[in-house]
Amino acid sequence: MTVITSRVDETLLLTIDRPPVNALDLDAILALEQAFAAAAEEAPRNGVVLTGGGQAFSAGVDTRAFAGYARDQRHAMVRAISRMVARLLAIPVPVVAAINGHALGGGFVLMLGCDHRIAIDGDAAKLGMTEAQAGIPFPAGPLEVMRHELSPELLRRLTLTSAVLRTRECHELRILDTLCAAEDLQSAAIVAARSLAAQPGFRAVKRQIRGGLAERLADLASTGHEPSLGAFG
Repeated sequence: MTVITSRVDETLLLTIDRPPVNALDLDAILALEQAFAAAAEEAPRNGVVLTGGGQAFSAGVDTRAFAGYARDQRHAMVRAISRMVARLLAIPVPVVAAINGHALGGGFVLMLGCDHRIAIDGDAAKLGMTEAQAGIPFPAGPLEVMRHELSPELLRRLTLTSAVLRTRECHELRILDTLCAAEDLQSAAIVAARSLAAQPGFRAVKRQIRGGLAERLADLASTGHEPSLGAFG
């Protein structure tokens, strides 16, 4: 199981579990796509918490696995990434990211796709979008999320420099909403999800604020349109 599903009261917990750093190969991406689709259909009353197993949230795409794929598999993986992110944005209830460690590349995008972001307070976790350094462009779906969630200046600076930031820096830049001690992370995320879900108008307002992004991602997912597909070999 790449994605572990559990529950606390009426909050759904989704844990990315692919040691050692929860890097995403094709199977992991498909598992997350399925888990997000199921969460969207269920719409748990007290929201969803997305986190990582062990000491990492997700280190992003497994570049070794990707390099070993045939061309058709690489293209399938790029399209699956956009579908996965589209499924995440389609969840109508609150989705809280509990960032327990590194969130890099695709892991950073998953974090941005969540409605509220809580991370451990300390120097252990590294966050950033290092695709330029890795030699991999962004798929269309993640690119839409990044443009929606980050200011143009911040997007330019983080992507073109492949900067890796600590959680306190991300909190200061307002990429993260809250910091807490590692031992309190899960409980804090559950409380946040429950609190957001308790608002009578949450679903309607989420549609207003993030619905346009969700629709664009759904369109990309349905068409499979990937302008940079040729760059993936």
